[in-house]
Amino acid sequence: MLEIRDSVAVITGGGGGIGLEVAKYWVRNGGKVVIADVASTLLEQAAEELKALQGEVLTVVCNVTREEDCGRLADAAIEKFGKINLVAPFAGIIKDGLVLSTDKTTGKVVRKMSLDQFKAVIDINLTGVFLTVRECAERMINHNCKGLICLVSSTGSLGTAGQINYSSSKAAMSVMPKVITAEFFRRGIADRIRCVAIAPGYVGTAMVKGMDQKALDKIVQDVPIGRLIEPEEVASLVGELYRNEAMAGDVFFIHGGLRLGSRG
Repeated sequence: MLEIRDSVAVITGGGGGIGLEVAKYWVRNGGKVVIADVASTLLEQAAEELKALQGEVLTVVCNVTREEDCGRLADAAIEKFGKINLVAPFAGIIKDGLVLSTDKTTGKVVRKMSLDQFKAVIDINLTGVFLTVRECAERMINHNCKGLICLVSSTGSLGTAGQINYSSSKAAMSVMPKVITAEFFRRGIADRIRCVAIAPGYVGTAMVKGMDQKALDKIVQDVPIGRLIEPEEVASLVGELYRNEAMAGDVFFIHGGLRLGSRG
């Protein structure tokens, strides 16, 4: 079993949402964090919250779609703390829309998802994860670090209408742990650096709780436990996956029994 105390977590999307919640969990358990985000203001606010918990924090402004930014992030963690133990590439966006939208009267296509709308999500949610993992894992290997790469997938990876861009990116996260684990196994390092993914359902972040109440109530009706997943519960799962060294190469769902609208 690994200990969080004195371990170093690198978290993208650390300025808010689940990323910030994982950072809070980490410092509460004695760990150190490097939080990265594209928004410097959010990073500063997050750092104040973490320091109030007596956490050791380094902030890095980072655009995860840029190779040089991801390399600089990984280097900063090594330079500051000497190691990387958890890689949590949680930066992500949504830009929902139908592939093709038709007119109710004529049945003809009146609108379609733009290439920019598709690529923007893929660039951050998929390419950004690849670059973050590649750069951090390189430093972990070269500095003989032990730990976990924890990706974030989603129940949306199973296929959600209006989210072909988001669902595609999250489906990719579902296969990455298997690929990375297999590659590390071949190189004899899978016992030192593991890879998993978590797949949350509807999580009660500030963004979700700020939705239209009727829409939110309809979402909750489809969740068997009758509520949203708390961000703290997701962070706790990340912590347990880090501690338990038998967990490798798989996706772990945390969705309160959600079946994407089906009541079984």
